[in-house]
Amino acid sequence: MAKLTFVGGIHPYDGKDLSKDKPIKTVLPKGELVYPLSQHIGALAKPIVNKGDHVLTGQKIAEAGAFVSAPIYATVSGTVKAIEPRRVVTGDNVMSIIIENDEKYEEVEYEPVKPLDEMTKEEIIERIKEAGIVGMGGAGFPTFIKLSPKEPDKIDFVIANCAECEPYLTSDYRRMLEEPEKLVEGLKVSLKLFDNAKGILAVEDNKPDCIEILKNLVKDEPRISVKTLRTKYPQGAERQLIFATTGRKINSSMLPADVGCVVNNVDTIVAIYHAVIEGKPLMHRIVTVTGDAIAEPQNFIVRIGTNYHELVEEAGGFQKEPVKIVSGGPMMGFAIFDLDVPTTKTASALLCLTQDAVSEMEEGPCINCGRCVEVCPGRVVPRLLADYAQNYNEEAFLSHDGMECCECGCCSFICPAKRPLTQMIKSMRKMQLAKKKSAK
Repeated sequence: MAKLTFVGGIHPYDGKDLSKDKPIKTVLPKGELVYPLSQHIGALAKPIVNKGDHVLTGQKIAEAGAFVSAPIYATVSGTVKAIEPRRVVTGDNVMSIIIENDEKYEEVEYEPVKPLDEMTKEEIIERIKEAGIVGMGGAGFPTFIKLSPKEPDKIDFVIANCAECEPYLTSDYRRMLEEPEKLVEGLKVSLKLFDNAKGILAVEDNKPDCIEILKNLVKDEPRISVKTLRTKYPQGAERQLIFATTGRKINSSMLPADVGCVVNNVDTIVAIYHAVIEGKPLMHRIVTVTGDAIAEPQNFIVRIGTNYHELVEEAGGFQKEPVKIVSGGPMMGFAIFDLDVPTTKTASALLCLTQDAVSEMEEGPCINCGRCVEVCPGRVVPRLLADYAQNYNEEAFLSHDGMECCECGCCSFICPAKRPLTQMIKSMRKMQLAKKKSAK
């Protein structure tokens, strides 16, 4: 049977061997925990606690600040130490709630939940909304909005993004291997919202053990199937995943719902399970701590708000001094200069490397080889777009479909001249998106 895929893409060193065989390990935070009020796309959450308040694990500490926003919950018991700006992985200072951990981990009593068969669609959506679930693959878009399209009867596919194509990351892999039932049950919850939809578990073929486990779990589920994808980056990107699994195409002006699809990441779907079936808010996520600078690469189940320093210590510290530290993976992540920052709902990995290949590159002139065009999954001409961006030629950038770039980094990776194509295009895209937003 042919492997499902898309046109373009690359095959970078995946680095997954460092941590893929490391079972999920629970980490209990020791010091204070920091909860930035911006862990999602949209408005800041609004604090509903004050300095000096005692809080319990699972207690809401900030409510959604607008329709596009999400509440935040304490992940430990303790005392609210302050509400003040703290630095996050992007380098920005964001207003945050700081809780001094009392290390007792006393927990609230959660409200009892109805069996899924007795819940209405509105009740399911409300539980997901109230649980503070956002896209945990990195986007951070509030999940209840994604699961509330204008025409739910036109949704044909609910796709679980199990590809995990980003190099080095193995958190989704371990989740599928160790807790596949929660993934399948979470997908069933999502399907209950869409009467005409079928569920797809889309897994790259470098995870044959996960494919086998998931196929066995859904063999008697007529609405759910497992689809095997060719291992290739960026197979897990939303547009590429939809095309590979359904043959349907979307562009930058469309949403997946416009072609009858809803896509969610593995951890997001498991969070849906916890919220709807167990009645628990989003408090944990899995973080891969890896790279050749880490003594013992691991996959940790982390309480949101835990400091990255503590995760590095739990992974044995540095066996070599890192030259570069990346939040996320090497393709779509971003470099950070300080480990004294908290994990958030969208934190998937901490990558610590002893070599900074990017900074060592010497940029040369374009030789018109066309490799960037061959690998581009957006089917644009990165060389031209980068030139237009560099020269602030907005009209040419837009007329040559510059907004169709998904910023995956394939062009920069493959360029023999080592031109930072993605970075140049990304800067122009940000300018255009900001202009569009301000014009509303």
